Amino acid sequence: MFMRNFRHSLLLALLLLGGLGSCKPVRDNYTVVISLDGFRWDYTDYYNTTFLDSLATVGVSARMEPSFPASTFPNHYTLATGLVPDHNGLVNNSFWNPEKEYKYTMKDPACRYNPDYYLGEAIWITAEHQGVKTGNVYWVGSDIPVKDTYPTYYRKWDQDPHWNFEERVDEVVRLMSLPEQDRPRLVMAYFDEPDHTGHSFGPISAETKEMAEHMDSLMHGLYLRLMALPHASKINFIVLSDHGMEDVSPERFINSYECIPEGWTERVIGHTPTSIFVKDGYVDSLYNRLSQIEHISVWKHGEVPAELNYGTSNRLGDLIVAPDLGWQFNNSPFNGMGAHGYSPKEPDMMVMFRAVGPDFKVGYEAPFTKGEQSAFHNVDIYPLLCELLGIEPAPVDGKLERIKKILK
Repeated sequence: MFMRNFRHSLLLALLLLGGLGSCKPVRDNYTVVISLDGFRWDYTDYYNTTFLDSLATVGVSARMEPSFPASTFPNHYTLATGLVPDHNGLVNNSFWNPEKEYKYTMKDPACRYNPDYYLGEAIWITAEHQGVKTGNVYWVGSDIPVKDTYPTYYRKWDQDPHWNFEERVDEVVRLMSLPEQDRPRLVMAYFDEPDHTGHSFGPISAETKEMAEHMDSLMHGLYLRLMALPHASKINFIVLSDHGMEDVSPERFINSYECIPEGWTERVIGHTPTSIFVKDGYVDSLYNRLSQIEHISVWKHGEVPAELNYGTSNRLGDLIVAPDLGWQFNNSPFNGMGAHGYSPKEPDMMVMFRAVGPDFKVGYEAPFTKGEQSAFHNVDIYPLLCELLGIEPAPVDGKLERIKKILK
């Protein structure tokens, strides 16, 4: 009887252990994620970025591939949701929404704050629904009630006063300094440089050098303040970006008005890429016409090359036009010296990734080779954050197994 009861108890214990083993482990570390908009992966080679260089020594470094199109809103929401832009709703910085019969643009509050435009489940939603507090400073989508959920702490982009970079740093430190019962386990913050400077002066310029080095110094100051906190040993610190930057010039410009005959289209929206909604009966004619033009690629809806993971959303037109790297397809040349939005396979569109903390390897450089399984993809950041927080991820395009080698 004793042995039978003992075996029964042992079997029950093993079953319980097995069940516990199938769940995500409880985590008590914190994670801070910082995005430096437009920080190309090789700025750390061109410029004096002492702090980011040191992070590569004591933590993890990688060259990360963005998603198509390599632009701000689509990729910040990809980082947050683990879904490529074709699936997360933000197919470009501006696009046509057929359900609303309305043009989405970043600066239009009527759509900017409408949760219907944002698909998927951002990491702060996943965390909050599982009882994990989050904090956010200006990340795309964080000030919008997607699934009727906000981060525990957030600030609307157009709320006065608009915080400068130093104030954003102060807020990150404040959130991480809250009493333990109020402290968010995940804090995400957005900084809109060196993107603006790269647009104005080009990626390789004295002005972009100055700004990239300033952002490096700002991150150094933030990190030192975080490391002065009593729970510093539990803080994972990640710095990444959304897209790179490429030189452009008026000489490499293709006028879309001259390429598209009047009366053939319903609307032409966005650039790099451009989405064209064509009138009935003109799709093949316009496709054939645009296919003859050098320095652009044109695809019919649903026929974009698979490697770009793009072109199936109903928010995209009948034809999608993408210029070659450094070229522009628009109604007027861009008033600046740098642009993005090109194929994420182009090295100049790729971004830097740095991570240090209790959950990351030390002195590990993630290998980057071409190919779906070997490249370091930004779509994998969402499952990585879920792993760090010990929460169950929603179904996404990202894959933890592609990125888990950076973890201890």
